[in-house]
Amino acid sequence: MASLLVALGGFVAVLLFIFGLKRMSSPVTATHGIIVAGWGMVLAVAVSFLYLVDVQPEAMPLRTTNVVLALLALAIGGIWAWRGGKKVPVTDMPQMVALYNGMGGGSAAALAAVVLFEHGGEQASLLHQIVTVLGALIGSISLSGSIIAWAKLDGRMNSAFRFGGQRVFNGLVFIAAVVVGGLTVAYGTDSLTWPLLFFVLALAFGVLMTLPIGGADMPVVISLYNAFTGLAVALEGFALENPALMIAGMVVGSAGTLLTFLMAKAMNRSLANVLFSNFGESAAGGDQKIEGSITSVDAGDAGVTMRYASSVIIVPGYGLAVAQAQAKLYEFVKLLQAAGVDVKFAIHPVAGRMPGHMNVLLAEAGVPYDLIYDMDDINDSFASTDVALVIGANDVVNPAARTDKSSPIYGMPILNVDQAHQVFVIKRGQGKGYAGVENLLFYQDNCDMVYGDALAVLNSMVQSVKALGE
Repeated sequence: MASLLVALGGFVAVLLFIFGLKRMSSPVTATHGIIVAGWGMVLAVAVSFLYLVDVQPEAMPLRTTNVVLALLALAIGGIWAWRGGKKVPVTDMPQMVALYNGMGGGSAAALAAVVLFEHGGEQASLLHQIVTVLGALIGSISLSGSIIAWAKLDGRMNSAFRFGGQRVFNGLVFIAAVVVGGLTVAYGTDSLTWPLLFFVLALAFGVLMTLPIGGADMPVVISLYNAFTGLAVALEGFALENPALMIAGMVVGSAGTLLTFLMAKAMNRSLANVLFSNFGESAAGGDQKIEGSITSVDAGDAGVTMRYASSVIIVPGYGLAVAQAQAKLYEFVKLLQAAGVDVKFAIHPVAGRMPGHMNVLLAEAGVPYDLIYDMDDINDSFASTDVALVIGANDVVNPAARTDKSSPIYGMPILNVDQAHQVFVIKRGQGKGYAGVENLLFYQDNCDMVYGDALAVLNSMVQSVKALGE
């Protein structure tokens, strides 16, 4: 009876996961989708305790100890996640997502370790042992790789660390991990040597795999490790014969895989190029000769110009998140709208440090969803727009992606900001973007820089527009 209830509860939980994921596909219903999926997770965790009903009496003391540890872990994790979710700023959201990805992968790896040591090499079927080891490999890579991604995103580690023969060395470590995993399956867990060495090699490969990847590719890497975590969970669900884990893992894995390829496509690069190239290694950029000069204007003048424009498209970038200026930006937007200006937001798929980062940023400020447009939906509108305002974005608005075949970003779809009648770019200085490429937009005749912290600049724009009505 208990097994039937566990299976039924897992089935309902999976339905809630899928329905919640479907609701997350729209900003309007995303909050409800998260709540629904959350309740699905609560149900999945709760019904798992029903396994105790079928435990033999002589095994109850051990199971009771495990339940106490499980409840303690749930309490610690729940309190930590609640506090972290409440306190983490939007700028640190990518770091939090990277850590949660890693925790999921680490949980799958830990689950695999339990399965291996509990069943032993001679009791579990060969297929279950292989699946368990494979899930442990993928989960371990996701754990250690996500920690490195977190360290890079949090500024605790250099963006890219490379050395001669790195790819060959990484390949040897991966092959060694697979071979030792095979030895673990072959010889079981009578000796701790092979499984311990296997986990060390798997964790080491996750670190080595992520070290050479530059900061520009972190959105893709986060999505990839999300897919890894889902796959690892699905494999361990198969090993444990738990349909809820299998289906939930497959849903997460497939969604993460699809998102990874969509992100890579948005950068016009293959996944292999993201993982194994030295993108952004050199700051030299392309060979195209730069014509024109960089000009700058006062923030107040730029604000007044937009006040008397008919249409404005705003392109948010990571600089907006760093300055925590989203609320001030929306205040400025409402002033423009009150003056009859048509204002829209344009979002590039890889803007920010993770998928959807800019959407989350604008949602936090209360920007209505109908003002926010994806690149494909708004790109044709730039040519007829009076003013384009770029805040902290760089590579995603660089015309070199269209014109300079020698540029590392050549072929990457960009927002057509350069086609607007007038462009203002809010930026701290003349530094290059993640790709290390000079931005040709800054040298165009229709572009003026507005130097300074985004919050301070936007505050000046707000004051200048308000002063017009006094």
